[in-house]
Order: sequence, then C-alpha cells, then structure tokens
Amino acid sequence: MAHIVILGAGTGGMPAAYELRNKIDRSHRITVINAVDYFQFVPSNPWVAVGWREREAITMPIRPHLEKKGIDFIAQPVTRIDAEANALDLADGQHVSYDYLVITTGPKLAFDEVPGAGPAAYTHSICTTDHAEKTFADYQKFLQDPGPVIVGAMPGASCFGPAYEFSFILGADLRRRKLRNKVPITFITSEPYIGHMGLGGVGDSKSMLESEFRSNDIKWIANAKVTRVEEGKMFVTELDDLGNLKKEHELPFRFSMMLPAFRGVDPVAAVDGMCNPRGFVLVDEYQRSKKYRNIFSAGVCIAIPPVEVTHVPTGAPKTGYMIETMVTALVHNIAAELAGQPATSKGSWNAICLADMGDTGAAFVALPQIPPRNVNWFKKGKWVHVAKVGFEKYFMYKMKNGTSEPIYEKYVLKALGVERLDR
Repeated sequence: MAHIVILGAGTGGMPAAYELRNKIDRSHRITVINAVDYFQFVPSNPWVAVGWREREAITMPIRPHLEKKGIDFIAQPVTRIDAEANALDLADGQHVSYDYLVITTGPKLAFDEVPGAGPAAYTHSICTTDHAEKTFADYQKFLQDPGPVIVGAMPGASCFGPAYEFSFILGADLRRRKLRNKVPITFITSEPYIGHMGLGGVGDSKSMLESEFRSNDIKWIANAKVTRVEEGKMFVTELDDLGNLKKEHELPFRFSMMLPAFRGVDPVAAVDGMCNPRGFVLVDEYQRSKKYRNIFSAGVCIAIPPVEVTHVPTGAPKTGYMIETMVTALVHNIAAELAGQPATSKGSWNAICLADMGDTGAAFVALPQIPPRNVNWFKKGKWVHVAKVGFEKYFMYKMKNGTSEPIYEKYVLKALGVERLDR
C-alpha cells in the first residue's frame, strides 16, 4: 500500500496528517517529518514576545499526539529531496522512501537580504516561538531603559498582519506598564500604503489602520525600503507614489521587530524544476506539483504571485483559511488518486484574518484574495480580540486531539457571522 510522507508539522502539516488519517484506509502508512519535535502555534507569537503567553501554552510535543492516531513521526531536518527516486535524505543519515510527498514546510526567513537584520544581528523576529522568546528576553531589558522602537516589515515581505499586531500589542503592554510616554514607536513597511497588507487593501483597511495608528501615537513610513541596520540605527529609503526617491531616513532605535521576506527552504528550493526562483513550490489548482505528479504542497511554501506590482517588492500572504482549504483539497485529491479517481478538489483563494490589537482587534475578509472581489470587508472591535484568544485555544485543542474538522469554517466564520464561504 501507499506511504505518504508529510514534510513539515506546522499549521498546515499537522492538520494534513490528521485529515489524511481520517480520510484514507489504515493500510496506507503516513509519516510526518519535522526539523524539531514540537508543534508551535505561530499566530500567538506576538503575545509571547511581550510576555502575554508562555511557550507551554502554544507548543506541544508532536510524537505522542500523532502516534495516538497511528501516524509515524521523525524529528529530523531533511537535507535532500530526490524527487526522481521518490526519496528523502535526513540529517541523521536516514533514507525515507515515499509514494506521495506533501510539502508543508513553511518558509525560510530571509534575514540575510538586509544587512544587519534578524535575531543574530540587530532586529528581532516573531516568526518562530524561539525568536519570540528571545524578543521577550530583550524586551525585558529594554523596559529598564526604554527609548525609540521600530516595528514593521522588510522589502519583499508578504506577511504583514503580525507586524501590525505587534505594534499595537507592544503599545498596549507599554501603557499597562505606564511606560508608553517614554517610547516613540515608528512603523516602517514595504507596503505602498498603510493597510495594503500585501492584498491591495481590504475594504477600508487604509483609513482604519491609519486612524488606529494616530489614536495610538504610532508614526509610520510606508513605501519604504530598509537598506541596512546597524546597532541602534536603521537606514530607510522612502519612495513617493511614482517610485522616485522621497527621503532617506536614518532612524535611531533601542528596540526593533522587523518581519523578513520569505524564501523556500533549502532542500525544497534545490529540487530541479519544482520551484520558482524564490524557492516556492509551483502547484496546479489541485495543490499538486506541476512537475512531479506525486508531490503536493500547501501553505506559505507554495508560489503565489503578488496581488499587484509595488515600487518596493511585496508578496501575497497565505492566510490561515486559505491554508486550511489547501490542505483539505490535497487530502481529498490524494485519497481520490489512491482510489483510482482523478483529482478534483481545489483550495480557496479567499483571505480571512483575525488580528489582535492588544485590547481590541481587526478582522478582514477578502473574497477572493486578488481584487476585484465579491466581498471586501474590514472591521474592528473588542470581539476580535476575544475571538482570537478563543481561536488559539480551539486550534491547540485540535492539534492535541487530532480532530479533522475545518476550524476556520467551524469557528472563525461563525465569529464573523458567516455560515459558509463559497470556495
């Protein structure tokens, strides 16, 4: 019978494993391979970075939960994918063969594209729980001697929501500590305008987020390219609406969190003909590799073109609802192929997001993600903050118990007052 290997155990890989186990016959073997032995709920990392969550609340060991469902697990980095031979080489020397490969690795963080960027240099990150914990450790030191803060996204970034979240969460935490008056906050982004989000804007996102920044005393520089970072200093080129130089900035900071651009992880990007120049997997409408018919992929690691050309490069985000539908589609398509049927299931290009803002929040719905849209909706309220806290608990419950129902349709759409979205 078939051996299905899932590479990556994040918010795409873990649900893929559970849904496959629920969908296909037990005679088929499923193995999950992940570089580390724990699952991390990445959307909660902004809370970890200011001490509102501890690691134990948003991580869990993978092996016992998968093995309970009859799913094998290997905690090793993959060093090579031999797509022609249907095999993987692992860092410890293991050689794993597969009949089907599901790639859900997430991205490689491209800090190297901006000199001085990243946790190993002068800016912080919330892209992983390890990074968020380091951010919190340095944040605690910062609180002893507060000063200017810079938050935002580097050129080529595609995931802007967490940067907005962190700027508001940080501000809320500083207010609670009675220190906000000592901390000027500047938001720097490669987006052509505030609220673009890599989506060309959603509803009234531009004016609403600008208004929130004003209300929270956060200054901003958009259409901006960070060129380098030195200790305590960030160099930024700001462009005008025509893409011409508007101003060169040399901004001091005492603490900074900047989201990087993404690339595909090295062993995936190295597979001949499988990826675009950035290393993201090229898939068809059925989440299947365009070159290798037994390889499927979902999540941040797949290639999606930008919504529009921007003067400073930006990418299109892959939001949770979109990833969930991609995973469900590839599960149904693998099950169909195992049954001798053609692949027919397709993921969604709809974008839905709940973004926390400290003591309130913002939600957006873009149907489809690329405009013009059938639904173009952006709203804020304390209910979003409450909904995101509940969603975290619900998702962690699903990961620990191996339930396979679609969380976004069952929880997020209900929170938004929508029964179901047409995929």
